[in-house]
Amino acid sequence: MVALTPISRTPVSFYVPVVAAAGAFAGLLVGTARDNSLLGVVLGALLLAAIAFAVTQLIENERLARWAIFAVFALAGLVMGGLPALVVGAAFGLFFGWFIFWLFEGRYRERLAPYLTPGQVLWHYSFRVICGMIFFFLITPIVVVMPLSFNAEDFFTFTPEMLQFKPEGYSLKHYEDFFTNADWQQALWNSVRIAPVATLLSVSFGTLAAIGLSQPHVPFRQVIMAILISPMIVPLIISAAGMYFFYSRIGLQGTYLGVVLAHAALGIPFVIITVTATLVGFDRSLTRAAANMGANPVTTFFKVQMPLILPGVISGALFAFITSFDEVVVVLFVGSAGQKTLPWQMFTGLREQISPTILAVATILVVVSIALLTTVEMLRRRSERLRGMSPG
Repeated sequence: MVALTPISRTPVSFYVPVVAAAGAFAGLLVGTARDNSLLGVVLGALLLAAIAFAVTQLIENERLARWAIFAVFALAGLVMGGLPALVVGAAFGLFFGWFIFWLFEGRYRERLAPYLTPGQVLWHYSFRVICGMIFFFLITPIVVVMPLSFNAEDFFTFTPEMLQFKPEGYSLKHYEDFFTNADWQQALWNSVRIAPVATLLSVSFGTLAAIGLSQPHVPFRQVIMAILISPMIVPLIISAAGMYFFYSRIGLQGTYLGVVLAHAALGIPFVIITVTATLVGFDRSLTRAAANMGANPVTTFFKVQMPLILPGVISGALFAFITSFDEVVVVLFVGSAGQKTLPWQMFTGLREQISPTILAVATILVVVSIALLTTVEMLRRRSERLRGMSPG
């Protein structure tokens, strides 16, 4: 039997500066909340460097050291900002208690190849930190909106009662206003009338275009593909202005049909891309076999081809639906007051009356979008399994 050698502890010159850098970032967040970012960075770096050195050199028991770090951070949060800050401080304490000993004991190399150089190890984790920071700064504005939608006051900021987690600081009145206000309900009804029809047109035209462009004998396939997906590349304000001038000439400006066609044009590129990706692994011998058995092209499409590319079609339909349901720029140009959609009503609420109901609507839209995108991901995995690209 080969004895496993224990993981060697890392030198102080390595893990203390790394912990100090992480502390500086945490201090940046705390300092920004208290209107002094620079002081937060400096104090965060110095405090975490001192804690990392002290607990690793003076306390031999790792569990005791981690509990001590947790208690210190939780107590500091309680003193600085009450119960909410205590929760944040406790979270920081749990993380840094684990992080310090993860570095000190050299556990960061456990799942890495032993031949990696220090530079490669640094890039391995730096890449993940960069991705995590991008995700954090993208998702934070969305997460902040959700608790604000339960604000008992007509404010767009957290009230003292909310920060103290008092029940009187929270209310469902903004959701009640959304479901009882005639303007919001009319906007919701317009979106429900427009988005499904636009999605149906997008799926019909986009699927046919993707199947046609997947044929190797079609001339200028790349040029046609570039033209068809241009609505998702060209800035939306340019597309909206072009649609406005074109629709005003042919009499579709300010009509229901005009808005539906405009949203269908925006959704077609998503259908083409998802269906084209599904067709990459499609076995064309199946359609030839169906033709040899006497099936006409329509029967072959619905009985053979459509069941296999259905996950891509549904994914494209969901993307087209989200695009139509959330779109505001084009409908401002080509629609009229009678076609005021939900995003248009939200824009009006921000520009004219600063209605907090917007926060409740935004939360509902986020939940619906998450549900639809989760469905897209499930369909993508099912499509890969059908094509044998991933295990069942």
